[in-house]
Amino acid sequence: MFEILFLGTSASAPSVHRGLSSLLVQHEEFRFLVDCGEGTQRQILRAGVGFKRLNQVLLTHGHLDHILGLGGLVSTFLRWDVIEEMEVYGTRHTLDRVHDLIFGVVLRGHNGPAPVHLLEIKPGIFWESDRFTITAFPVDHRGSHSLGYRFEERTRRPFLPEAAEALNIPPGPWRRDLVMGESVTLPNGRKIKPDQVLGEPLKGTCLAVVGDTGNPEKVLPYIQDVDALVVEATYTEEEAELAEQFDHLTAAQAAKLATDARVGQLFLTHLSRRYRESDILKEAQTIFPTVHVARDFDSFTIRRGED
Repeated sequence: MFEILFLGTSASAPSVHRGLSSLLVQHEEFRFLVDCGEGTQRQILRAGVGFKRLNQVLLTHGHLDHILGLGGLVSTFLRWDVIEEMEVYGTRHTLDRVHDLIFGVVLRGHNGPAPVHLLEIKPGIFWESDRFTITAFPVDHRGSHSLGYRFEERTRRPFLPEAAEALNIPPGPWRRDLVMGESVTLPNGRKIKPDQVLGEPLKGTCLAVVGDTGNPEKVLPYIQDVDALVVEATYTEEEAELAEQFDHLTAAQAAKLATDARVGQLFLTHLSRRYRESDILKEAQTIFPTVHVARDFDSFTIRRGED
């Protein structure tokens, strides 16, 4: 499962109740900050989640409302000695802007090794552990060389305790090795193969996060059948021309994208201050019922097959 925490849900500029774009994604001990709009560090403090292990930042694109918070965050990390290093992932276009901000302003005159590493990535798997992978995919948004991110647990075969009991496999390293897909030899000399105690393969939980985009067709192939989709809904259909002009989605377009991709749940963010939350929700729900209009500090647990 993945846990998501919305730290900022406003578009372009903050409002009284909404900060700028930022999302925390967590899987067990791993934590990833997706985008870092102005004021994100204060949102982290208000949410009470702390800075520990928050040293990997995934940027969707380089527009200022998605990156300006990095300056304050890095400055605080240096002052408080919270973390030793931060890894920032993004396209070359995005990282060029981040470089100017971090190395041209925040770290100007800094002595010692740079605590920030800018890691250019391209579409494809760029991060993985034994439990899950993160894949970047291309997103169109006003020539910003944007990326979306797909977090996906690996397919696994569940351990069947009843089968292990029937085979008199004692607790301990033998069961652990079988779960890892390794054959074992028991103390009495019997050999046990993983197939004897493992069930049918189960697909893991999958979460897709899309930043700003005006071209839903471009991302459609990369978000098929995900359990949850996080995507913008900056406008409503009443101002569809504005949405097209500024390369953003309406709530209806986001909902249609979720329908076409057969996603489990839809989370809408990046809302314009011109609308009430109920306006966005009503428009989206007529097309895709399982939708949430995210507020700052909303948190959700994403599990396979839930809606």
